[in-house]
Amino acid sequence: MKRRLLVAAGVAAALTGVAACGSDSSSDDNKKETKAPGASAPAAGNGKTVRVWLMKGSAPDDYIAALKTKFEADHPGAKLDVQIQQWNGIGQKITGALASNDAPDVVEAGNTQIAQYGASGGLKDLSSKVNELGGKDWLTGLSDPGKVDGKTYGIPFYAANRVVIYNKDLFAKAGITTPPKTRAEWLDVTTRLNTGDQQGIYLPGQNWYFYSGLLKDEGADIATKSGSAWKANLDGAPAVAAAGFYKQLQALGKAAKDGDEKTQPEVLAADGGKIAQFIAVPGEAETIIKSNPALKDKFGFFPIPGKDASKAGATLTGGSDLMVPEASKNQDLAYDVIKLINSDEWQSKLAQATKQLPNKTTLASAVTADPGGAAMMEGAKNGFATPNSPNWASVEENNPIKAYLTKVMTGGDAAAAGKEANASIEKTLNTKN
Repeated sequence: MKRRLLVAAGVAAALTGVAACGSDSSSDDNKKETKAPGASAPAAGNGKTVRVWLMKGSAPDDYIAALKTKFEADHPGAKLDVQIQQWNGIGQKITGALASNDAPDVVEAGNTQIAQYGASGGLKDLSSKVNELGGKDWLTGLSDPGKVDGKTYGIPFYAANRVVIYNKDLFAKAGITTPPKTRAEWLDVTTRLNTGDQQGIYLPGQNWYFYSGLLKDEGADIATKSGSAWKANLDGAPAVAAAGFYKQLQALGKAAKDGDEKTQPEVLAADGGKIAQFIAVPGEAETIIKSNPALKDKFGFFPIPGKDASKAGATLTGGSDLMVPEASKNQDLAYDVIKLINSDEWQSKLAQATKQLPNKTTLASAVTADPGGAAMMEGAKNGFATPNSPNWASVEENNPIKAYLTKVMTGGDAAAAGKEANASIEKTLNTKN
């Protein structure tokens, strides 16, 4: 979860170092704070210090400085102390803080980690605040994993997801003027682009993030909970169909069938512009260009195509939520920090500063000017999260979905490989902690 490419904690690392926001980065409309009917009044400052843990790369320094100025102006006598945390080892640090008597007041966590912390009993239930915060418009890939047993503990902070990044020159050379919008069109386009020493797509065989979206479009999730038990779904007809499409697409390039995304930036930087497409968060294009400046201005972006043109393909959403520990000594002020960050103005500022996504579908205009962000937002409208279990991180540690995909890519029976993966996933998810 801490990789540069995405999902949960990895999103922030992938987008570290992008341009910081300025005071005029939001439109006039976004600068108007929207107050819901019955919105709560600001909590009193009274000389209190509100400690906030944000992860490295989540927000630039001048955004944080401006947020501090605004919050302290609205809460005379209060101080906002934003402490930047490292992704490495953060799980253990947060767990310890939640169990202590000296917890920070607001904590950022990867969206797929909320279930683990919520199950500990150390988080404040924020369900009563959802309507005031405009929760009906939140990206589901952030809001759904913020809930545990029907209660909301995580308030969406920011998001990012994978898109298709393509070489505009190679598309133009092939006479392709419009990005594909359906799977069938995508296969056709990629087949045309896969010629000679040119790869139609670079798609490692173990990109389980991408596969989970294909599975979702076929009508299934990696795993679902019935009562108290989890059941994995990699052996049914939806899984077989999703794996079949993946195999067709993956064959239109030369990426390893037993490889994942770890070396993708290096491969793309060194390929000399002969890879027509790859799947990644938009920020990866910037990483590649830094390693190979000759690729500057070569990349365009489009959402992962869906089964039909009515909507983009389902996309696994990564990002972060904000939590309030039960042990916080300033819970009212902590909520006011979250309310400020959640506001349309500050969500828009953050999105424009970092090229991440705001937490609401209604704020799509904040990323319209950025081609990568616009493509991400289309995908995020059909976004989803990993199974909402405290044990999900343990599934990823020895990810059986990767082994399953390699077996399918190399000619194995999809249903049989799926049953084997199911057994491993179910054993982990159903382990009592």
